[in-house]
Amino acid sequence: MPSLEALIAAGHDLVLVLTQPDRPGHRNKILPTPVKQVALKQGLHVYQPDRVGSPEAIAQIKWADPDLLVVVAYGQILPREVLEIPRHGALNVHASLLPRHRGAAPIAHAILAGDRVTGVTIMRMDEQLDHGPVLATREVEIAPGETAEELTARLAPIGAELLTEVVAGLDGLEPHEQDHGRATLAPRLRKEDGELSWALPAAEVDRRVRALNPWPGTTAELAGKEVKVLRGRTAPGKGKPGQVISATKEGLLVGTADGAFLVEEVQLPGRRPMPARQLLP
Repeated sequence: MPSLEALIAAGHDLVLVLTQPDRPGHRNKILPTPVKQVALKQGLHVYQPDRVGSPEAIAQIKWADPDLLVVVAYGQILPREVLEIPRHGALNVHASLLPRHRGAAPIAHAILAGDRVTGVTIMRMDEQLDHGPVLATREVEIAPGETAEELTARLAPIGAELLTEVVAGLDGLEPHEQDHGRATLAPRLRKEDGELSWALPAAEVDRRVRALNPWPGTTAELAGKEVKVLRGRTAPGKGKPGQVISATKEGLLVGTADGAFLVEEVQLPGRRPMPARQLLP
């Protein structure tokens, strides 16, 4: 959304907006995607193919006759037939400092890896995943305690701003090849990635709780109950992995493989989020 809004504000002629098909949301109600909502408010032509590489989708993009294609978190790999349509190629806004964290979940994987710095990359697209030459980057420090949701909210407008700068100066920018030997992967997150073990060191527990927030979330056994751990932090303490060392109004101090983790907020299945302290009588 921020990238689409920035391109609109910069006065570019957006001939076509592609976004994912509308999906069932809360209580299975079909809602338009956020990108679609913005586009329709601006009177833009919206197309929502199931597969961007289908003959119908390719025909629609050819009909639009674009000078430039811009891709932001679209969720599908674009085939050569699509990339070759725009006269000036295709740009991608990627939420990492490429070649580090190529893939669908770069923000979560940056936190999981314990990176202190991440950022945004604008690259020219080729057929391979996040592989094309880089036009511009912007570094961002990951704040202590920052979740993937919070970091995403910070990176999105930064990416939008950098994108508009690149588009405005596209003719004068010299793309440079990535160092492919330094590439790391950031694959799509799966539900099972959220299974949290207290047998991990406290620092890794902390990274997982932050990186997998909001999806898929981290689920663990705590005080005899299966809960989703929503918020917490490392804290001084020592105990067996999974043992509740102490309970205070701040939360439950839980032992890990190395150190302790203070669980501050949890959620029981089918219930609202609540302070972790309420798990105990």
